[in-house]
Amino acid sequence: MKALSPVDQMFLWLEKRTQPMHVGGLMIFSFPEGAGPGYITRLAEEMRSYREPKPPFNLRLRLRFGQYYWEEDQHFDLDHHFQHEALPKPGRIRELLSLVSANHGTLMDRERPLWESHLIEGIRGKRFAFYHKAHHSMVDGIAAMRMMLRSQDYDPAKRGKPPIWAINPKLAQRSEMLTGGDLIHSIRHLAGDAGKQIATVPKLATELTRTLVKARKHEDMVSLFQAPNSILNQRITGSRRFAAQSIQLSRIKVIAKRNRATLNDVLVAACGSALRHYLLSQNALPDRPLIAMVPMSIRKDDSESGNQIAMILANLGTDIADPIDRLQRVKGSIDEAKSRFSRMTPEEVLNYTALTLAPSGLNILTGLAPQWQAFNVVISNVPGPEKAMYWNGAMLEGIYPVSIPVDHVALNITMLSYRDQVEFGFTACRRTLPSMQRLLDYLEAGVTELEGTGVRKRRVQS
Repeated sequence: MKALSPVDQMFLWLEKRTQPMHVGGLMIFSFPEGAGPGYITRLAEEMRSYREPKPPFNLRLRLRFGQYYWEEDQHFDLDHHFQHEALPKPGRIRELLSLVSANHGTLMDRERPLWESHLIEGIRGKRFAFYHKAHHSMVDGIAAMRMMLRSQDYDPAKRGKPPIWAINPKLAQRSEMLTGGDLIHSIRHLAGDAGKQIATVPKLATELTRTLVKARKHEDMVSLFQAPNSILNQRITGSRRFAAQSIQLSRIKVIAKRNRATLNDVLVAACGSALRHYLLSQNALPDRPLIAMVPMSIRKDDSESGNQIAMILANLGTDIADPIDRLQRVKGSIDEAKSRFSRMTPEEVLNYTALTLAPSGLNILTGLAPQWQAFNVVISNVPGPEKAMYWNGAMLEGIYPVSIPVDHVALNITMLSYRDQVEFGFTACRRTLPSMQRLLDYLEAGVTELEGTGVRKRRVQS
């Protein structure tokens, strides 16, 4: 057995009927050249032939003395995890997104490995889709992306690629797995971690104090509980709505170069613009700026399991009408957070993140202190492949991340770069955020707005 880390267990503790804690991806493919009418049926049969999954897809949960462990599922049933489905006519992207929305709102059975795959046919224009979801306790976004990439190939002539669940895993070079029967090993492991935690206290106290003091004077600084109340931050239901959009990467690069910003700065600012206009349309824009939690990978190896992420709090400048001033506010807050983390060790970064977000996490769990709002929305950016990829000859046209809204954070925006475009996935509670799909139009308008404006020198604060 392998014990789950505290971070990985957190995703299990957070889960409830209204708050499924799995991440997913929607991939849209075009038929390979020469594919006949029975192509998808044969593809499904081929996928079903891989009935013995590789780790972590063959692992189920076991709870022992309050600690979750992974153990091999001795009664694995592929038919429970893999489904072949067809869209209702007319087979538009709208019907596809509705199907994904419905699937993404359902909990998975904890008595079985925590993943599902759906092969979907019936899409207009000789296309098909593959939707896969896995529990966040199994993988983070970077790890999930690596798995999906290894299930494909840059060579369109390559055949015989197994589905994602049948790929041999890549593991970290140094493992910190715990064995269920080795109590002494577990005690030593926890004691060693405790020593690391205690050693970070002086640096954490210094950085937290510096942040709280400087936040009073500098607009770029984001401190605890700066996020305003908004309609994004209500209790959610189990109903989901998923919307997707592609933006040409070249457009983002031009804006970034003109304003001496990173691509991520521009993408986060475009999301902030979309949120500003959406909230204006709902007569619900707060006077104070929205704050985004932006995950940042601190993974140092090429492993594909577990979660190795820290969090930045970014000011989205939604109280600012001018798009360039808004971009500069976003850039300034992200630069400041990166500078702070550059002064810390990886252990200090993780503990600082836990310390600053713990009150917000407690509120997500209990809802007892809604004023403890550290952030309003989650915005993630996952790097993807720069060249076209193929799955047994079928070209991958687009890949759209499907993520997790939670209580008091009803919207998750995840971006993924692929070839010459950025794929946006908006996942929200369907009832909490009405007409959420309008965010796609507001996103496009936000990018167009930045394209049509010039650069201005940023005011330097003392």
